[in-house]
Amino acid sequence: MAVHAQRPAGAAVDWTVPQNHAAYSARDHATWDHLFDRQARLLPGRVAPEFLDGLDFLRLAEPGIPDFEALSERLMRRTGWQVVAVPGLVPDDVFFDHLANRRFVAGNFIRRPDQLDYLQEPDVFHDVFGHVPLLANPVFADYMQAYGQGGQRAGGLGALTNLARLYWYTVEFGLIRGGEGLQLFGAGIVSSHSESLFALDDPSPNRLGFDLRRVMRTRYRIDDFQQSYFVIDSFESLLDATLNTDFGPIYAELAVTDDLDAAAVLPEDRVHTHGTQARVQR
Repeated sequence: MAVHAQRPAGAAVDWTVPQNHAAYSARDHATWDHLFDRQARLLPGRVAPEFLDGLDFLRLAEPGIPDFEALSERLMRRTGWQVVAVPGLVPDDVFFDHLANRRFVAGNFIRRPDQLDYLQEPDVFHDVFGHVPLLANPVFADYMQAYGQGGQRAGGLGALTNLARLYWYTVEFGLIRGGEGLQLFGAGIVSSHSESLFALDDPSPNRLGFDLRRVMRTRYRIDDFQQSYFVIDSFESLLDATLNTDFGPIYAELAVTDDLDAAAVLPEDRVHTHGTQARVQR
């Protein structure tokens, strides 16, 4: 999610800036191509098929950093979303307003070649490769808009910390139950070569069944791989939980409830075994 910051000179009131696609260097495009090729080889069989469908529909396999204008034209035809450039992280209210109006903010810069495996601030590869393909899926596209609208309400209830955890454990680091076992869909995983392997194959993290209250109680890591991942049953069930839940009473309940450590496992948790052939332990 976003953070509060000082708006850079030249950014519009909504923090958007021109992508300035012509300014990318040959090295910039080569960095994108290297990152794309590495993930494109790794993800089939590991990632939700809706993500691969989005990659194909949006023609992201074409060489070089995508042009946001052409990307938005294709996206608008399917789900009514567009991609807008920003210089970096934006304030929460700006972030939520963009999502609520089906605009996805994407950094217009790309990491250096010596930052291929880790970058603290999201760049164009994380934002476009990681996030945008699922915006071509109508159900997930509706979820993202609903999340933005929920963020606009949560700000006035002092509940942004809880809501940020929902974004983190779904949009950024979510897993989904597929026909062959667990699959990736969170952008923070699918844009990371090492976490794409860790999230499914390593025995150390918890893989827990999704529960809205449980997710919003759980702290997360920003400096290392996740200690817990939450597994949704489907994008439809995630959207339903968002649209058909009154968040107000949950926020009030969580305000007087202790947070949970990122590695905590509760007796009532549904725990999935690791690997693409994962199953629920009962």
